[in-house]
Amino acid sequence: MEALSETMTRTFTKEAVASAFQNIQAAICEGLEQVDGKASFSKEEWQMASGGGGLTRVIANGNVFEKGGVNFSAVQGKLPAFMKDKVSAEATDFFATGMSIVIHPFSPQIPIIHANIRYFETNAGDAWFGGGIDLTPIYVDEEQARFFHTQLKETCDQYNPEYYPKFKQWADDYFFITHRNETRGVGGIFFDYLKGNDNTSLDEIFEFVKAVGNTFLKAYVPIAEKNKTLSFTEEQKNWQLIRRGRYVEFNLVYDRGTRFGLETGGRIESILMSLPEHASWIYNHKPEEGSEEEKTLQLLKKGVDWA
Repeated sequence: MEALSETMTRTFTKEAVASAFQNIQAAICEGLEQVDGKASFSKEEWQMASGGGGLTRVIANGNVFEKGGVNFSAVQGKLPAFMKDKVSAEATDFFATGMSIVIHPFSPQIPIIHANIRYFETNAGDAWFGGGIDLTPIYVDEEQARFFHTQLKETCDQYNPEYYPKFKQWADDYFFITHRNETRGVGGIFFDYLKGNDNTSLDEIFEFVKAVGNTFLKAYVPIAEKNKTLSFTEEQKNWQLIRRGRYVEFNLVYDRGTRFGLETGGRIESILMSLPEHASWIYNHKPEEGSEEEKTLQLLKKGVDWA
């Protein structure tokens, strides 16, 4: 892979990216605390042996959120072997910074949500952004799925009308549990290796990525606020545990971020923050025909036009 070309030059520094991501982390934590109304995010700073570190922020046992994390990291070290085919032959060292979110609510009426924004560069001049936001409802509410996707589309359209359809398809393909033949949820947007081209500078991509991070609260808080007072049954709670199990399967089997963290010697507690405190695996579980659970499974597929 070639290093930065003239059309891929950038004026920002890696420190500026890290600072922007930290600011977004702080804003999201504040917004989620307001939704919960009880619990606050803890703060734990950590250091990585090869260089850099991060700030892990966790919320637990609140009014709304059973477990969730909004994590920031800025780390550096020797390039892991599995990344060598993505970068210039001369690259030996990397810097990576990112902000990631996973929220597991108590209520099965409130969706799980995941988001992340990230930046990667090497000492050979390679540089790119990645990120995305996706929603995993326990029960798919089609109106709320459309609202969520509309927020993402509006952000994408501000920068490039081709972004939403491209990144929505990417999310459908990425957040897919192949061994179950189902999507993890209703998707969202996902993108990686955005490096800039003749029409878009890396500086413009940086602005887009920050906008994606700032869309998180707009896309999720109205859904959480609307659903947090809804009642639920024991049967619905059991279904939530099964759906959480599917979430765990994806994160441990397919998720790139989990793999990158483990293979670069990252902090294990932060890497596995995405896993729920409680989940279930019921042997050969099949929802009743015509049930809301069956309806949700029928909507967990690629190519649904939510926006």
